[in-house]
Order: sequence, then C-alpha cells, then structure tokens
Amino acid sequence: MKKTVYTLALTLFASMPSFANIIVDMEGVDEKDYVYDLHKCEEMAGQVQKQQASGGAISGAAKGAAIGSAGVAIAGGSGTEGAKKGAAVGLAAGVLGRGRANRENAEQYKQDQQTVIKNCMTNRGYVVLN
Repeated sequence: MKKTVYTLALTLFASMPSFANIIVDMEGVDEKDYVYDLHKCEEMAGQVQKQQASGGAISGAAKGAAIGSAGVAIAGGSGTEGAKKGAAVGLAAGVLGRGRANRENAEQYKQDQQTVIKNCMTNRGYVVLN
C-alpha cells in the first residue's frame, strides 16, 4: 500500500507542469478527484496568452536617430552626425529594453497561469492555501 502511494506521488510530481505550484488543504479530498481537477485546471492555464514585447532594436534605433539629429540640428551642428550617434544609442537601448520586456512578460505569464490554476481549483471546491 505504501509503495503504491509513493509511486503515485512520484508520478504525480514528475508529471506536473512547472506552473502547478499551489498548496491545497487535502483534508477530506479524494486523490483521484484532485488529480483530475488539477489536470483540468492546468489545461485551462495552458490557454493563457503570452504577451509580446513591443519595440526593440529597430524602433530604438529609429527613435534615437530622430532625437539625435533633432538635438544636434538645434545645437547648430550636422543633423547627419547626430542621427548616426542617436541611432547607435537607440539601437543599444532598444536591445536592452527588449530583453527586459521579455523577462517581465515571462514572469507575468507564469503569474497569470498560477492565478488561473488557483481560481479554477477554488471554484471546484478546494481550499487553496497560497
């Protein structure tokens, strides 16, 4: 009996997606119903849409070129030189900004999945503790 429970628990934990990180009060809960409900909630959480990062290197370079050429032209210099420098700075800022936005979107995606699972399990009558 204990061997069966350990095997079931190991299989359950090994097959769980990484976003199933919830704590449920298991008092009076049927294991088979719990596994079925958790699976269904995880399927629903898989429907969460990932946000796309906006902007990036090209738009950063374009913005930087426009701002650089305008700034240098106002100061009385060559707008072309300002555009080149602005494009270089804008390109670097766009690449860095895009990476940060991707990391933030990935974290938000995981949090949204957690919220869906928690709400789903709560709506199915489970006491979710976290």
